[in-house]
Amino acid sequence: MKLIENQTFDGERALYGSRDILVKDCSFAGPADGESACKECAEEKVQHCFFNLRYPFWHNHGLEIRHSEMTALCRAALWYSDHIEITDTKLHGIKALRECGQVTMRGCDIVSPEFGWSVQGIEMEDCTAESEYFMLRSRQMHFKNVRMKGKYSFQYIEDAVFENCVFDTKDAFWHAKNIVVRDSVVKGEYLAWYCENVTFENCRIMGTQPLCYCKGLRLLHCEMIDTDLAFERSEVEATITTPVLSIKNPYAGRITAPAVGEILVDDDRAKGEILIQGKNGGACCCA
Repeated sequence: MKLIENQTFDGERALYGSRDILVKDCSFAGPADGESACKECAEEKVQHCFFNLRYPFWHNHGLEIRHSEMTALCRAALWYSDHIEITDTKLHGIKALRECGQVTMRGCDIVSPEFGWSVQGIEMEDCTAESEYFMLRSRQMHFKNVRMKGKYSFQYIEDAVFENCVFDTKDAFWHAKNIVVRDSVVKGEYLAWYCENVTFENCRIMGTQPLCYCKGLRLLHCEMIDTDLAFERSEVEATITTPVLSIKNPYAGRITAPAVGEILVDDDRAKGEILIQGKNGGACCCA
């Protein structure tokens, strides 16, 4: 493996098409303002590097990035690449990851609108993210200990597991399919509308009008805080451990909760059952 160390690159396609290289303690910045520094590279390792120019990693195969920084000027950093491992790295440019496959991220700090679109196979652990439209239309995802803030996250995703995560978001998981969210906090209005086969297990759900127009929805031992007009037109099986402000027109299934402030049924198709579980084990069927 060829070592490239302690150098500054600012030209167009500085390392284009390189193979089997270790790029260490290098800076990609300067007045020439060149793009696509590492485009079409393969089996490349990058350590302790600084990226301040656009489109550095496009069409790469076999890429390892550690302890590096991509600034806000490093736009669209990783596109159309596969077998990527990113560790302890800042990704602060817009659209930093798109249409990539087999991605692993650990200990990363992401500040990137429109991050992670159409990714096939991604594992993310111990990361933080600020983004809008985060992970749109991605598949085969496994997130652990991820904290994310931003609107319109995880829309149209499929086949994903989230564990021990905290999401402060809005309109999350719309049209999502085959998802498990476990031991996590999801805060934000209009959660998971139009989703299919989504399960929340041991989660805290916060915000107005969650979980409407859903099919195959399951909640297992979840808290629902400040949630009103929940489950409208949804097919749902839910065991809720906290009082719910209001439930409206569940179409099918059973919802069990210790209390419901208001039950609204004004649709003849609303056949869902709402079971109020008393402190002493008694129950009252309300719909």
